[in-house]
Amino acid sequence: MPSATLSCSSEATAQISVKTMQDLVSSLNQAMGDSGLGEDLCTVRKVKQLMHSYMSQSDDWAQHAIYQEGSRYTRNLVDDGNGKYNLLILVWGEGQSSPIHDHAGSHCMMKLLAGELDEQLFAWPQDDGSLALRRTAPLRTNSVAYMHDKIGLHRIANPSSATRAVSLHLYSPPYNMCKTFDESTGVAVQSSCAAQRLTNVLSYACSSGAAADSAMSRPPQSTAITSI
Repeated sequence: MPSATLSCSSEATAQISVKTMQDLVSSLNQAMGDSGLGEDLCTVRKVKQLMHSYMSQSDDWAQHAIYQEGSRYTRNLVDDGNGKYNLLILVWGEGQSSPIHDHAGSHCMMKLLAGELDEQLFAWPQDDGSLALRRTAPLRTNSVAYMHDKIGLHRIANPSSATRAVSLHLYSPPYNMCKTFDESTGVAVQSSCAAQRLTNVLSYACSSGAAADSAMSRPPQSTAITSI
């Protein structure tokens, strides 16, 4: 059974078994402590280890994988953590994709629970406004990806025309607003996630709003985080 070492030190021996989604939630709370994810790359790596260690079992997460017909994709709250992060399950319909977007300064950790997704990584808009595609990475069940504004922008897409995809996302700190970008012009608009309740699960449907201030659409100046 996979386990995770909750230390960046090679001398660490403590192992935590991550068998179920509840184990994962408990382990994430332990790893986060009271601070969530900040500039400490060690904590970021711990969290990534935990996400890798959990092997997807649909019985664990099916109750959260609610899909709302007619939406771009559905975001279902699994756990609100300690207020410093939250954990969501996203359900992607056949052929659906997110817009190109930033993460409002938050860390994003994503694990694919079922199906397949493609992650397209873009550089921040160039002086001429264009968005340069840097790479496309296929994500398959149990793949884990990390994203932060200091790395760039991304778009997530379900390439299948026949099968939905389900992914687990950790955001620290949680956020309700981000910017989405036009691929051809680089123009950004503010986007919000409006909460609505589906059965007993809090879900979010993404919508776009007013144009973002141009100064807010620039990449972060710090380059402390490049990849994890």
